[in-house]
Amino acid sequence: MQRPVNGGKRPMNRVRTGIRSNVSTFLRTPLNVVLALLLPIVVIEGWGQAMAGLPSMPTVEAIPIDLGRLLGAIFGVAIIAGLMGLAQMISARAADRRLVQTGYPPRTLLATRLATLGGVTVVVAAVNYGVLWLTISPEAPVLTFVFLVLAGLVYAFLGALVGALLPRLFEGSLVVVFLAMMDAFLSGDSPLASDVPEFVEYFPLYHPKELLQEAMFQGTYTTGDLGFVAGYLMVLLVLVTVVFGMTMRTSGGWSA
Repeated sequence: MQRPVNGGKRPMNRVRTGIRSNVSTFLRTPLNVVLALLLPIVVIEGWGQAMAGLPSMPTVEAIPIDLGRLLGAIFGVAIIAGLMGLAQMISARAADRRLVQTGYPPRTLLATRLATLGGVTVVVAAVNYGVLWLTISPEAPVLTFVFLVLAGLVYAFLGALVGALLPRLFEGSLVVVFLAMMDAFLSGDSPLASDVPEFVEYFPLYHPKELLQEAMFQGTYTTGDLGFVAGYLMVLLVLVTVVFGMTMRTSGGWSA
């Protein structure tokens, strides 16, 4: 039997089409663009000024205002990427089910969502990095940017997981925002959060913060922290895939 022309290219065409559709949807929403461009300026400088009056810590080389700006950049990337991940999963839920019912592979749908999230996260990280660079000169610029992207990806996948488990935009947004705020606060080196329990080390932003802080102020990084973040991303990816598969199974198409 003759092989269909370009049959092997259909999955990639579907992925490209899905990514273009998701990006167009993102750009057509003015609030998304405003959040990505303006929120970093407010959060980074606001967090820096909030910590400017705190005393310097002997265990931390950075002055409080610079450390505050760094934590603001992490929080800015995390909260925007997390909310985008949440919205990606919720806004297209009904459309995804219709596509699955017509024979569209669910794994392709999920791949387009995650690929779009990755691209948006890189852009958001670049904006936050640019704002941060205006006030602090990083010792290792490339590493600083890469670790900022990793922090965003952790929350992008976390937001996607929340959206798959809790498909309500208001309630899901509250969960993501609350978690990001507590995460960034407790994971930071602040006298206000000096007596935190050991389990804080397992918070999503703890190890990305350690990586970013070392790269920014010392120009180095710890392999253990990097491995922990990579493992965190893998676990979140598996969970998102499993939960997305369970929701699509009700549409009768996960094995397509």
